[in-house]
Amino acid sequence: MSTGQTDCVALITARGGSKRLPGKNVKLLAGRPLIAWSVLAALEAKNIRRVIVSTDDPQIAEAARLAGAEIPFMRPAELSGDMSSHYDVVAHAIDWLERDEGRLPDYLCLLQPTSPLRRPEDIDGTIDLVVQSAGQADTAIAVSQVSVHPRLMYNLRQGRAQSYLPPAQGYVRTQDLEPVFYVNGAVYVLRPYTFRQRSTLLSSEPAAYVMDHRRAVDIDDADDFEFAEFLMQRQAKQS
Repeated sequence: MSTGQTDCVALITARGGSKRLPGKNVKLLAGRPLIAWSVLAALEAKNIRRVIVSTDDPQIAEAARLAGAEIPFMRPAELSGDMSSHYDVVAHAIDWLERDEGRLPDYLCLLQPTSPLRRPEDIDGTIDLVVQSAGQADTAIAVSQVSVHPRLMYNLRQGRAQSYLPPAQGYVRTQDLEPVFYVNGAVYVLRPYTFRQRSTLLSSEPAAYVMDHRRAVDIDDADDFEFAEFLMQRQAKQS
């Protein structure tokens, strides 16, 4: 964990009750519980001074604690359902931090445990976008380039394919298309003070940190889990 000057707290949100992959957050991935990979990355990030986990599940809490995170509170049941708002979960943690420390941290780095391949430098790089923006960037997100451009996508209506975007004028080569990115869910950074003034997690134009798509795997089901383990094993052989 950093002992530097950046006043940033990492918040890992990990509820129990996954439907598509039961026990997902404590399931062993390359020898460690899934949540442990996010805890370890946060502990190694230079810009993080404290790592806490918000969970409603005792097993997740214990796995996170053993990996080195703090479990200062258990998330209430009303914030742990399938339809619970991520905004409310973050607000609950920020309220606790203010009570515990007597003030709000300058920055909060939100990490989802389902992104185990993110690296400490991805966390630091996303935080730096906000810290070094001289107040211009209120929030930041990690993004990755899409593998299929929206220009090549179609809607299907009554068995007919209709271009998702308005038809282009003339012939457009794939290599000439403007790169498009998606929010990969690996890292979010916000300022707690201004977060409270919004009703959304992010500001309207967050700064964007570009991550390689191979580190942006978001585990949602068993296939994602197997793919992440394959990538980890391949990286271990290459190192």
